[in-house]
Amino acid sequence: MATPTLDKADSAGQPEAGFADTPYITATFRIRRFNPEVSADAVWEDFQLEIDPKERVLDALHKIKWDQDGTLTFRRSCAHGICGSDAMRINGKNRLACKTLIKDINPEKPITVEAIKGLTVLKDLVVDMDPFFQAYRDVMPFLITKDTNEPTRERLQSAEDRERFDDTTKCILCAACTSSCPVFWNDGQYFGPAAIVNAHRFIFDSRDEAGEQRLEILNDKDGVWRCRTTFNCTDACPRGIEVTKAIQEVKRALITRRF
Repeated sequence: MATPTLDKADSAGQPEAGFADTPYITATFRIRRFNPEVSADAVWEDFQLEIDPKERVLDALHKIKWDQDGTLTFRRSCAHGICGSDAMRINGKNRLACKTLIKDINPEKPITVEAIKGLTVLKDLVVDMDPFFQAYRDVMPFLITKDTNEPTRERLQSAEDRERFDDTTKCILCAACTSSCPVFWNDGQYFGPAAIVNAHRFIFDSRDEAGEQRLEILNDKDGVWRCRTTFNCTDACPRGIEVTKAIQEVKRALITRRF
């Protein structure tokens, strides 16, 4: 966390060289609260903070929980954009709270924070991730080969073959893409972008031998054909994955059976 720089005046009352004004600003965080033990309805609650705008939204949520309201509930773990656990809607856009600087989201106005859409809210900013992870498990996100024996050496792969699916290896399962998808909002049975991205990662892996099986899973009525190519998923991905492109490549593989 940033440490405030204190003013220090000389005998004439002027700030001494090397000492600047405090960088802190007053920011308002408008958080959508939901506690099923208290009410069936969600409400918006404002919190004001003195905070350095170079800090992150996650830092602000920590300050609120530790200093103002210990009942505020949200997920976080590594705080470095790797675990994917703190995905939420900030100013109406899916983001990772640990990667979003306050200065980048116009702190002069109230900053809205709410749970991601399309998944049942359990409390405050925490949603039920079970349907998301079930779709992930359904596409068999692991290497499958016909050889039942353990390999005696590495399964070698050329740099070109590895590059073919490099982009989709970056997924951190934060659900930002899936919960930004309007199809998923309206029909939770849709596999969703993240599941398709993780299927893509193995469909196009030259070492894997279950590509046809995964394609048939995604050929289902709730599979890849439900995508409407709105690019919401690509815009929402905090890792910069070209999600829509990956989905189109899976569609093409289903038509051509070439992968």
